[in-house]
Amino acid sequence: MSWDFFVPVCVGDLVKTGGINQYVVQDVVSPKQLPSQLSRFKAALRSQGPLCILENFDTGYSVLQHFNSLELGVKEDTLELLVQVVNGLAVSLPTLLSSVSLSAAERKENLNAVKMSVFLLCKLTESLESVSCRRNIVTAPAKGSKKGKSGEGLLQWDSEREKVLQALVQLLQLDIRSLWSLSLVEEEFVSCVTCCCYKLLENPTISHVKSKPSRDCIIHLLGVLIKKYNHLLGASVKVIQLLQHFEQLPSVFAQAVSVWSTEYGVRAIIGEVIREIGQKSSEELSREGSGVKAFSSFLSELGTLAPELMIPNISVLISHLEGESHTMRVAVCEVLGEILVRVLCGDGLDESGKADRDHFFDILQEHLHDTHSHVRARVLQVFTRIVNSKALPLCRYSEVMKLAVGRLMDKSIHAVKSAIQLLAAFIAHNPYSCKLSSADLKKPLEKETAKLKEMKENREGKPPVAVIKASELWAAMEPELLVTVRTALEPTSETEEEQHEDEEDRDVEEEKPAEDDRATAVKIAQFLRLNKYRNAVQLCIKAHSWFPESELFASLSTLTPENLMDSLALIFKGSDEDASELSQNLPPTPQKEGEKEGEDGELKKQEMLVQYLKDTETFALQVERAISVINTMLYWKTASVVQESVQFCVTVCEFSVANSISGVRKMLPLVWSTDAAIKDAVVQAYRRLYLNPQGETVRMKAQTLVDSLSELMVDASLGTIQCLEEIVQEFFASDSNLQSAVIQVLWERFTGKRETSVLNKRAAVLLLGMAARTEREVVLSNLDTLCSVALGEKVTEDFLLARDTVITICSITDHVRQSKGAPFRLPQDHQLFTCLTQAVAEGVVMEDPYWQCFMEQAVRLIYFLAESPDQLCSRLLQRSARLLLDQIAEGDEINKDVGQTQEGSQESNEQSEQVNCVCLAQLLALCGCVAFWQVSHLERSVSAELRRRRGETEEREEKEKGPASKSKQVASESAMEEELGLIGASAEDTEAELIRKICETELLAEENLLSAFLPLLVKVCSSPGHYSHPQLTTASCLALSQYMMISPSVCEENIRLMFTVLERSTFSVVRANAIIALGDLTVRFPNILEPWTQNLYSRLSDEVPSVRQTAVTVLTQLVLKDVLKVKGQVSEVAVLLIDPKPHISSLALNFFNELAAKDNAIYNLLPDIISRLSDPERGMSSEDFNTIMKQLFSYITKERQTESLVEKLCQRFRTAKTERQWCDLAMSLSLLSMCERGFKRLQECWECYSDKLTEPGVYQPLLSITAKLRRGAKLQFKAQIEEFEKRLTAVHTRGLENVESPEMDEENRPAGGPAEKTAARNPLPTRGRQKSKRGQSKSSVSSHGDESFVTPQKSRRPKKPMITFSSDEEEDEEDAVLAESETPKVTTPISHSSRRTRLRN
Repeated sequence: MSWDFFVPVCVGDLVKTGGINQYVVQDVVSPKQLPSQLSRFKAALRSQGPLCILENFDTGYSVLQHFNSLELGVKEDTLELLVQVVNGLAVSLPTLLSSVSLSAAERKENLNAVKMSVFLLCKLTESLESVSCRRNIVTAPAKGSKKGKSGEGLLQWDSEREKVLQALVQLLQLDIRSLWSLSLVEEEFVSCVTCCCYKLLENPTISHVKSKPSRDCIIHLLGVLIKKYNHLLGASVKVIQLLQHFEQLPSVFAQAVSVWSTEYGVRAIIGEVIREIGQKSSEELSREGSGVKAFSSFLSELGTLAPELMIPNISVLISHLEGESHTMRVAVCEVLGEILVRVLCGDGLDESGKADRDHFFDILQEHLHDTHSHVRARVLQVFTRIVNSKALPLCRYSEVMKLAVGRLMDKSIHAVKSAIQLLAAFIAHNPYSCKLSSADLKKPLEKETAKLKEMKENREGKPPVAVIKASELWAAMEPELLVTVRTALEPTSETEEEQHEDEEDRDVEEEKPAEDDRATAVKIAQFLRLNKYRNAVQLCIKAHSWFPESELFASLSTLTPENLMDSLALIFKGSDEDASELSQNLPPTPQKEGEKEGEDGELKKQEMLVQYLKDTETFALQVERAISVINTMLYWKTASVVQESVQFCVTVCEFSVANSISGVRKMLPLVWSTDAAIKDAVVQAYRRLYLNPQGETVRMKAQTLVDSLSELMVDASLGTIQCLEEIVQEFFASDSNLQSAVIQVLWERFTGKRETSVLNKRAAVLLLGMAARTEREVVLSNLDTLCSVALGEKVTEDFLLARDTVITICSITDHVRQSKGAPFRLPQDHQLFTCLTQAVAEGVVMEDPYWQCFMEQAVRLIYFLAESPDQLCSRLLQRSARLLLDQIAEGDEINKDVGQTQEGSQESNEQSEQVNCVCLAQLLALCGCVAFWQVSHLERSVSAELRRRRGETEEREEKEKGPASKSKQVASESAMEEELGLIGASAEDTEAELIRKICETELLAEENLLSAFLPLLVKVCSSPGHYSHPQLTTASCLALSQYMMISPSVCEENIRLMFTVLERSTFSVVRANAIIALGDLTVRFPNILEPWTQNLYSRLSDEVPSVRQTAVTVLTQLVLKDVLKVKGQVSEVAVLLIDPKPHISSLALNFFNELAAKDNAIYNLLPDIISRLSDPERGMSSEDFNTIMKQLFSYITKERQTESLVEKLCQRFRTAKTERQWCDLAMSLSLLSMCERGFKRLQECWECYSDKLTEPGVYQPLLSITAKLRRGAKLQFKAQIEEFEKRLTAVHTRGLENVESPEMDEENRPAGGPAEKTAARNPLPTRGRQKSKRGQSKSSVSSHGDESFVTPQKSRRPKKPMITFSSDEEEDEEDAVLAESETPKVTTPISHSSRRTRLRN
């Protein structure tokens, strides 16, 4: 063969005239002739084998030239033939290459065949891949539709592509480099194969699971080329290039680089690739948007696959931590995390490894404070993985946990969620005991620290041990040692000699030659110290024979007593150079050594114990802090954060962390959340914690479930119990096999069959009530048991158990179950009502603090469950009053018998009066409760029963009419429907009127027992000086308000008295109760209470926090439910935004958050609020004013509202009289989110505020507006801003008179006009009334006494002068100025009197 085949750079180069002996394509076959030529090719392959490619290369080349115009079958046949050729070469070449007698002609022939076949196969594969990718892009299936088969191309190209790659791998794995001269494979051949591989990698589907076989073949093929064909540098460059342009390749190349480094041993490839990435500057990365993302994904994947190979090159990547690209910072931090988890972990690290580990941890901790939120979140996730893998050193626990707790306050929701997950991981994998709280750990820590201090002091106080020099010891032992030496060297009798020989033989057997002469010398010195002179002498003599050349034993060549003593002295005392070394090797006395080691060991143990307790306490403090912060997150608006917080509470509770129950209880109200995800998370959490108990038997599981639920209900409020009902009810409604066992355990606990505490008894009966909501018979069939255990003779011993029992029995009533049909009620003579009335009546004359809550539930149950409950309660009142009168009579008789002296009688009278006050308070509370439930019974139960009976009557009449009436009804359907509607409406009105009439005339009629107590209530409430007992005053006020619910006439008669109590009562609980009662009365009789609204708002400035809290809560409900109109008095609620009590300020904030949901509500109120708060009479500081306004202006988001408010506030400059009011208006303007339209309106109103600009408090806020507007403003608008700013500064520095020139006057005249200037010079009087400060007493009218309390009457007053602005006329629907109809018509009818007057009254 006279020619050589050179792999061309371009396919078309093969038809051009080549160099000497270079192969050139002679005949490019036309498409029509190609099928026949391929048949010849196939026949030649069968007859000649793979070398037939040498003669048929032109046929394969022609397929490449005419590829786009060929049919599918021709392409398939060509590909199949080329794969067979390459496979044939892979089979035939091993034998040929191993042959010793390989001629040059055969080598050239096979080399050309390899080049030709690989060239054609690679180029044809590239062409087919291009067609396949192009068709996938054009015919991409729509979302949700199935992918259809393509009309052209290889139908099974994925499998065919895999065959091509396998063939190339099999061929190139052979050592075919020997076919080239000097085994130097030409670059073009390698590039031909690699280009084909990289072309296949550009396919978008290469990273899919279905492409895994092809992907693995490409990786292995490139690995062979890198290892055997010097493609290392080319591969590293190509990896970087392709990563920048193809988003599907990061995971592919990460897998490839890992395989090349591990399976093919080319570790340098990681260094090359990472070095290329590390050398890219921040500017380059900022230009390559997609490239940065690909690089970061690649590094993260590679760090996961081969973290140990990243360590040598990590220094190159760390430089990116200082760069601007946050994605690169994330990638580097993730790589560091993988290295710490899988490489630099455990206790077996050397010093270098520990230093690297500490350095990497320092880097991660620094980036917990990264400027980008995504980096902070990912670093927290990295730490979570480290903690879960138990790779975090113990010394860093408290430090990292402190950082994680700090990240709970992060602005990024993603970072907050990651911080919660990290803290949960800390608790799940902590090495400390979480069950102990920091308070429990404090005492043990103090005790052990004191013990450690005492041990150190004892050790330091011991006298120092005297150090005896070796020369002094030698002088002491020398005489005895000399005798021993002479004895050893002098001949003795035969028997003694034999004995000495035996001892010497034993010593010689024991003392074997040491490794060196120094070790032997140490042993000799030890013998001398232990007074074993004979052993030392014998060993010294033997040592001369073992080490004849040693300096220590050189003098023993002549064995004399003098020489032996000199050698022993040298060994024991040592020379000056060796003295210290020998003394170190010589052991101390065994007894002293043991004592010292024991003391050191105990001290070290104590130090470790103290350090462990300190670390545990620090960890417990961090956990407590985290729990308190995360508990507040349970009510965030972000659902994902709430879900993470719920999950954290579950984790904390599962690991029995101290105070974990607080979070579990706090998340319970979330079962009422409107967000389905949050509600489901809470329900699942409680199921996991409480409703899936562990145990071997059903009985044990039931006991565990009851124990856990009882623990949750201990000391729980009624609201918590209601929330828990929602979850427990689901359990009893499900078909669980635990239900019957749980109910049995609950009954055993309640009845006392199993010893349990009183709290567990109460929890058991409440849980039975929750079960009864699903199955009424659980309680109904055991009413006798409930009455005998909790409501029987011992009821007065535990009114709380009785109360909870009554709540449980209420669960079987229709009101709770909301059942339809005939009402379920029990007869009056039922044992239950006998027990209840007796317990309530007897409790009236007792002083039990829990009687009232029991009484309220008992009266409620009577009205829910008894037939004719009014009769029962009437008899109950009679019995209670009779018992109280009997007690008073008995007290009087006792007082007469006890003593006749005046002093004694006064003391007993005082005692009797004190007892009577408590009992009287309880009787009045009973009266009020009966009155309230009587009204509720009429309006709910009686009304519902009337409607039910009317419906049954109508149904019965319809059935009696028959089909004839039905046909008539169909004929006039529309008219009948209207008539029936009117009849139904009139019937309902008649029933409602009947109920109202009963309340108005019968409930407080003379024959009704309730009426007998009303004068007593009025007398107690109106005479606080005479009836000054706190409990009596509280009960009478509450009972009077319940009486006022009966009818409008009773309300009108006593409303003035109620507000007098609200204003004048010295008891905060009375004022708080009065606010709640008046709120209920406002809902029931809004027209009667409307003139008194101002008095309700005045309680927002009460001195007692509990009263302010109650007032803002009640007013929030009234305003948001549209019972009260929102007026300027809302400014009193705004003041509570800066209340010193956080819970009150949060309630005020919630009020405005809810009010902002109503259209334009806050916008309409803002001008009045500003006027009232900036009133000089109020005396509010500027800082407080700014804080309030900042919150209120945050609700103004519409441009139109902003524009209108700018004008309204500017106009108020004219009516403001004081500098402080000017400053407040200017500050309010600066708090608006100013827009371009608002700025123009601000310029138009220049005349309103220009004369006040000399004041810094006006100038600085307006100047800050221009600074905000300048950010991101367009050039034209920015010029206007700068001009306005210059104008502001000029007026501020030189005054308005010196700045306003005639030219400026002419410019401003069209906009402002002379009328506005006149208005600016002559400000109009201010509108609105002045408000008094909190705690500031009003004008005293004590001379008028009670006559000054006049019920407000609706009267017309002359209209007040009111300023009207142009903006008000333009925007009627968003008017912020109160209309005349909204202006309060009445003044406060109550004024304070002096304390002396109150006492006199």
